[in-house]
Order: sequence, then C-alpha cells, then structure tokens
Amino acid sequence: MKYISEFRQQDLAKQLAEAIAQTVNPDRHYRLMEFCGGHTHAIFRYGVQDLMPANVEFIHGPGCPVCVLPTGRIDNAIQLLEREDVILCTYADLMRVPATGRNSLLKAKAGGCDIRMVYSTQDALKIARDNPQRQVVFFAIGFETTTPPTAVAIQQAQDEELSNFSVFCNHVLTPAAMQAILDAPQPVAIDAFLGPSHVSTVIGSRPYEIFAEQYAKPIVIAGFEPLDVMQSSLMLIRQLNEGRHEVENEYSRAVTRDGNLKAQALVQEVFELRSQFEWRGLGLIPDSALKLKDGYAGFDAEQRFNMPAIQASDVKGCECPAILRGAKKPQDCKLLGTVCTPENPMGSCMVSSEGACAAYWSYGRIRNNS
Repeated sequence: MKYISEFRQQDLAKQLAEAIAQTVNPDRHYRLMEFCGGHTHAIFRYGVQDLMPANVEFIHGPGCPVCVLPTGRIDNAIQLLEREDVILCTYADLMRVPATGRNSLLKAKAGGCDIRMVYSTQDALKIARDNPQRQVVFFAIGFETTTPPTAVAIQQAQDEELSNFSVFCNHVLTPAAMQAILDAPQPVAIDAFLGPSHVSTVIGSRPYEIFAEQYAKPIVIAGFEPLDVMQSSLMLIRQLNEGRHEVENEYSRAVTRDGNLKAQALVQEVFELRSQFEWRGLGLIPDSALKLKDGYAGFDAEQRFNMPAIQASDVKGCECPAILRGAKKPQDCKLLGTVCTPENPMGSCMVSSEGACAAYWSYGRIRNNS
C-alpha cells in the first residue's frame, strides 16, 4: 500500500540504524521526546528503540487526547447521564477510562445509562435526527486533528435546527502542552522533539517555530511509520550535533508550513480559546483548549445542562500523570502488569490505543528496561 509498505522496509531500517550509529557522539546522551502516542507505539511495535545506540533515549510525552483528559471531565459526563435523560455519544477509547471511585462510562452504560459508541461526529448527528424527543450530547475530544469535524457537525446542527444536539467540548491544543512541558517548575530533561504528524497536517509546522527559537529545542515533524521515526531521529541528532535548533519537516508528504487553512478557518469560526483547561499530568494550562463561541452557545452542552467544573484525583499509585509529562516511564509504575492491565486499567495510559502503558504491555516491554 502506498506510503505504508515503503516506510517499513527492513533494509532501509538497517541503513538508517547504521547512519544513526555513525552520527551520534558517544560522549553525549540524546533525549528525544515523542509527543504523540502513535510514535510511541511505532517505536516499540517495530523495535525502533532496539535499533538505536544506547545513548539515544525516547521520552514519552502526552500521547493522545484520551490520555490527557482529566478524571473530572469523565465525572462530568457520568453526572450528566445520572441527572438528565440524555443520549451520550462517544468514541470507544473513552468508555473504559477510570473516573472517580473506579467508575467509567462503560460501567455507567452497564448500569442503564444510554451511551452509544460512534465512529464520527456524523454518527452522533444521525442519532439526534433519529431521536428528536431525546437530548443527544456528543463527547467531543481530540487534538487539532479532530476539531474540524466537530465544527462541521455544530454548523450542520445549526443549519438543520437540531435543537436536541449539543457538544461537550474537550478539544485541546498541542503547542500549549509543549510549552507547559518546557515551562514546568521541574522540567524534564528534553533535548529535542518528534513533533506531531496528524496534528500538523491541520496546523502546519509554523506553530512550533517559537519553541525552536525561544527554547533552543530542535523539532522534526515526524510521520508514524518506523522509517519516519528513524529518519526524524537522525535529523534531530544532526541538529543537536551541529548546535542548530530549527523546525524541520520529515513528514513533507502530508504536512506543510501553513497547514490546512480551510480547516483552520472553520475552527476559528466555531471555537474560541478557553482561559484555562486542566490536562492530566500537566495541570491547568492557559489558552490550551477550545470552547464554542457565543454564536453557537445553543449547542454547548456545558451551558445547556449547567455542567460544573469538577476537580478529581487519579487512582492512587497510578503514575500516568508523571508518564504523560515525561517524568517517568511505564516501568516506573508499580501497578503496571499487576493490578493494571488492559482488562483492568488504572489509568488512561493503559486504556488508550495510543497510551504509553498500552504500548509497553502490547509489545512486551514490561519485562525489560528498554
């Protein structure tokens, strides 16, 4: 298949591994943070870490929107279901994320709440059309990649006068999280970033330039295939060796500097910045999430149902928050592989298909320290 098999060729992987081995400075340790969980899974699924010199370390970052969603937002949805006669539409990964008291959307569904798994915003709109006497709430979640489809759905609902459709908005912004990681009171030692790929198809590579300029951190926008990750790592290592800190685009087959301007305009039409939003592991981050503009307030579930802000704690002993900011790795969590498994997850990092703990479990990394 075009753009997949070409980036999984074993002989090219060996050549890249040799090039990296020849390029690294043996007296230097390279700490490369991969922001996206898709990169983490590619690294372990294809054995990329095993092809790297011992002094090249991948540090796992926020991973995905499901990983960084705070417990309180799940509690919000469950309380809404218990209080109102609504249909909640959500993606499958969210169903099993632990809420307060080891509750979850899946358990709420088993208890009789009307929760329906959907594959797209259009599925949620159809449910609203098919159930005109019921209120339908779409649990919107995602980085910049999935925000435009939510904006389209809101505009469609407005055009169709679907008064029974609303959105519980949890869309968050990757550059703000990257800045929070770098500005942390006790920042993690990070030399460079493997930048998000799918996110960057929408926002482009331009938003990362400030981090290269002000924080002197090289960034390479990396595709999700193993050869993408290896080539991007080589590009970062070369920048570090040469004392450069620039934004380079390895994923040029899909990403441009300016991104998808039409999608950006659509998002700007429907959404505006929240003053602050809580991220699991990163805390409250200013200007890091979106909410509906006043012109679309009628489709804002938080306003329609008066949903309060909820502060909630994670499961005791779960290291997911520290893993998401790169301070720890899954193997540092005593719960991993004992009480925390895919069938009995303690945190979002094990639930999400892009979570770091799920990657370690799926590819056998809980049995060693690589």
